[in-house]
Amino acid sequence: MDIRYSASPNDVKRYTTEELRREFLITDLYVPDTVQATYSHVDRMVVMGIMPVHEEVPIDKGIDVWANFGTNFFLERREAGVFNLGGKGHIVVDGERYDLGYEDCLYITKGAKNVTFGSEDAAAPAKFYLASTPAHTSYKTTFLSFENANHRPCGEAENANKRVINQFIHPDVLQTCQLSMGLTQLAPGSVWNTMPSHTHERRMEVYTYFEIPQDQVVMHFMGQPQQTRHIVMQNFDAVISPSWSIHSGCGTSSYTFIWAMGGENQAFDDMDTIVSTQLR
Repeated sequence: MDIRYSASPNDVKRYTTEELRREFLITDLYVPDTVQATYSHVDRMVVMGIMPVHEEVPIDKGIDVWANFGTNFFLERREAGVFNLGGKGHIVVDGERYDLGYEDCLYITKGAKNVTFGSEDAAAPAKFYLASTPAHTSYKTTFLSFENANHRPCGEAENANKRVINQFIHPDVLQTCQLSMGLTQLAPGSVWNTMPSHTHERRMEVYTYFEIPQDQVVMHFMGQPQQTRHIVMQNFDAVISPSWSIHSGCGTSSYTFIWAMGGENQAFDDMDTIVSTQLR
């Protein structure tokens, strides 16, 4: 497991490109039959990429759960959300099987002990993207298809940010402890996400970008509003956004991304909006 410690905004002002990428960028999430895990000490968010090809992959494969979390199993004191970004797959949670197609989602509640991941076709394996936050109570493991999501159109083509925010793990859809997740789709010809930009002091966020065409990239903007920095991201990369940082992106083409949030509240609109002309 890759451990990332919290970074001070005062230090980030002086980071080189290599240091920014090392601290905040998550790459190579999908390796056959492994769990690629990053543990961020920013609100203790865990990000995983799981690509089962030839075997059923347990959620804690290759992870020393006691050494990293001080618990007997991974979700003993955590909840998790999982999206499938690949071929047809399934997740088995304490003996109950859930089949996930492309962009389907599964919320897994605190206390789920035995969780495994599998693909239906080794030639077109599932790519499971997982985000997990600490949890203090249990709710209900719930399957969410794309149709189950709360769809919120926003933005305008004139501003190159026409998009649909699809809320999956969200108070308007189902009850969870603190984790919120959703999937935002940009319309063809739109390239800006989360603009005007914002911060939210009360929680952090992780983005993962996908459906980026070959040879295209997304410029992910981060940093304090008057001290912005950027990270160039490719298909299936993820990035950690601390509460003090903006999180906005502009692509060389349209794309899709998943956002995952954890922190003090789940109020989706509790944000501190930044007027674009005030960015530096």
